Amino acid sequence: MNPNELLQLTLDCGAAKAAIIEQSQIVLSAEFRAACERNQCGLYGRCWMCPPDVGEIEALMARIRAFPGGVLYQTIGELEDSFDIEGMTEAGRRHAQVSQRIQRALPEGLRTLHLTCGGCRMCETCAKASGEPCRFPDRALPSVESYGVDVYNTTRATALKYINGPDTVTYFGLLLFEEDPSCRR
Repeated sequence: MNPNELLQLTLDCGAAKAAIIEQSQIVLSAEFRAACERNQCGLYGRCWMCPPDVGEIEALMARIRAFPGGVLYQTIGELEDSFDIEGMTEAGRRHAQVSQRIQRALPEGLRTLHLTCGGCRMCETCAKASGEPCRFPDRALPSVESYGVDVYNTTRATALKYINGPDTVTYFGLLLFEEDPSCRR
């Protein structure tokens, strides 16, 4: 699979927009782990795919650096107004569904690292809440933030907009992959 095919796959699975991104364009910062530790989203220590359980930040950023690039994709949700928390939650749920469709559509054997926005959202309530292991370890997706990705500054190197107008919310996913050498032209 080559970058253009992967970009098309994300769009076919429901992403609103997507862009091919090189490794050098991905902005990483351990500061995003600090935001997780402040529990700004409420999932710190409550989701297997979020900190601290997802791993040490330096090791996670090293995993990202091991890939030559990938596809940055986004979904855009419409809101009634900037205080529409229910609309934001619903848009986040739809983004998670798009991410899962992308994950299921990936060809077997393709080496990837797929990150989505916010917590995994695979389950309504993460198994961590009841002290159980992850129910879907092969399908659960960690968040871009937990890996230290500075989405705002990463989008600046692409045609994607971080903010897509008033009364919208934009969520991002990052699908890193190692291109199949037989697809290079």
